[in-house]
Amino acid sequence: MKLEQIYTGCLAQGAYYIESEGEAAVIDPLRETGPYLARAERNGAKIKYVLETHFHADFVSGHLDLAEKTGAAIVYGPTAMPGFKAHIAEDREVLRLGGISIEVIHTPGHTLESTCYLVSDENGRPSGLFTGDTLFIGDVGRPDLAQRVVRDLTQDKLAGMLYDSLHDKILPLSDDIMVYPAHGAGSACGKNMSKETIDSLGHQKATNYALQPMDKLTFIQKVTNGLTPPPAYFPANVMMNIQGYESIDEVLSRGMQSMTPDAFEIAANETGALILDTRAAQVFAKGFIPNSINIGIDGSFAPWVGALIEDIRQPILLVTDLGREEEVVTRLARVGYDNAIGHLAGGFQAWEEAGKETDRIPSVEPGDIPALREANPRWQILDVRKRNEYLAEHVEGAQNLPLDYLNEHLAEIDSNKTYLVHCAGGYRSMIFNSILRARGYHNLIDVAGGFKAISESGRMKVTDYVCPTTQEAAADNAADNGQVSHSLNEETK
Repeated sequence: MKLEQIYTGCLAQGAYYIESEGEAAVIDPLRETGPYLARAERNGAKIKYVLETHFHADFVSGHLDLAEKTGAAIVYGPTAMPGFKAHIAEDREVLRLGGISIEVIHTPGHTLESTCYLVSDENGRPSGLFTGDTLFIGDVGRPDLAQRVVRDLTQDKLAGMLYDSLHDKILPLSDDIMVYPAHGAGSACGKNMSKETIDSLGHQKATNYALQPMDKLTFIQKVTNGLTPPPAYFPANVMMNIQGYESIDEVLSRGMQSMTPDAFEIAANETGALILDTRAAQVFAKGFIPNSINIGIDGSFAPWVGALIEDIRQPILLVTDLGREEEVVTRLARVGYDNAIGHLAGGFQAWEEAGKETDRIPSVEPGDIPALREANPRWQILDVRKRNEYLAEHVEGAQNLPLDYLNEHLAEIDSNKTYLVHCAGGYRSMIFNSILRARGYHNLIDVAGGFKAISESGRMKVTDYVCPTTQEAAADNAADNGQVSHSLNEETK
C-alpha cells in the first residue's frame, strides 16, 4: 500500500492519495486535479474512489472534476444529500481498493454527514484512520458550522453528537492506528490544532483535551468555549460542495485572459470588478493601481480573500508577479472565488509604462514613530493583529482592530484621523491599509516590519501580558503556502 499526504499550508489542509495493486483513492482533494492525476499516471494506477469526509466549508473540493476525468465514484457517508451522482455509503460499509479495505465510519458532530475512513492493510490489520474534521491532532472539529446550513441544529446538539461519535466509534479503536486529519494548525475549522499533521491514536487519547475522560455536558462546554466567528465565505463553499460548481478548467481559462493596460482599465470601469494585487506588501506599497487591494500570494492568501471579499461572486481583475497568474487563479478557486475575469499583461510595470495613474501607501520605520507622535500627538497606533496577539504584547496606547473583522468594525475608523498601522510582520497591515484606502481613507501610514520590528527597535513602550500567542496567531505570522507531499507509509506490509 502506498499512502501520501498532500498538505497545502495556505489552507492548512491535508488531502490523501492511497494506492494498492493498481487502484487508487483520493480523500478530500483540493479543487485542482493535477496532483492526483499525476500520481496515478506515474504509478500506472486508476483512481477508483474520491472519498469525501464531509461537505467542506473552508475550501471547494475537487471531487466533481476528479470524478469526471477518471470515472471514479464519489463517496460520502450516511445522510449526505449531494446535488450530483455519488455513492452514499452505509455506516460500517467496506470498500475494496486493490488488496486493502476501507471501512466507512459515520461520525456526525462537526457536520451531520461527517465520516471517517478506516484503512486496513493487505493482512486485514487496521492501520490508518482518515478523520476529516471529526478529529484533529490536538483538537476536534468545531460543532458550530453546520448550524449555519441546517436551521434546526445548534452547536450544542452537534457537540453532543460529536461526543457520541468519538466515544462510540473512535476511542474503542486500537492505539497503534495512525490518525490522518484534514487540517492542521492555522485552519479555522478548529481552535487548538497542533502543527503536527499526523499522530497515533494512542498518543491522541493521552494528550488531546477533547479525548480525556469527561461527561457529555463537560465535553460540550469545552469544545464550544472560545469559538470565534468563522470566515464569512464558509456557507458559500458548503453550498458549492453540496450543489456542484463550474469546472476548474473553465475557471482557469477565464481568469488567464491577458489584458493590456487599456483593456484592463476598460474592464475595471465597465464591470465594477475588484482589482486584486497579489504582489508582496512592501512592493505594493511603493506603487499600485488606484483602488486596488493587496492580498499577497506569499501568505495566507485564500483564507484572507475569503474573510475580506464579502461576495464570492465578485468579478475580480488580477495584478500579479509575472508568471504567477495561474497560481493566483487556482488559489482563488480553491475557496470558491471563480469569477476572476483576467489579469494585467506585463504586471504593474506595464501599467506604469503606459502612463496610467498610480497610487502608493506611505511607510515609516518603527524608530521614527516616537518623534512623529511627539510632533503629531493625535496620531493613533492601530494594531490589526488578532485579539489574542494584542493581549499577549502590544505597544502601550495602541488601538486594536483585528483585520479578521474589518468589514464589521469599519465605523470604528475615523477617516479624519491619522493612523500608524501595524500587524506582526507587515502582511496583514498592508491588506488593511489597501482596503481602507480603496474606500476613501487616506490618512493611513504603514509601519514597516510590524510588531516584530517595533519590539526590536526598543523605541516604544510595550505592554506585556501573561497571555501567550496561540498557534493560530503563529500560523498567521508565518504561513507556508505550497503543497507538500509526505510519503507516509510508502510500502506498508
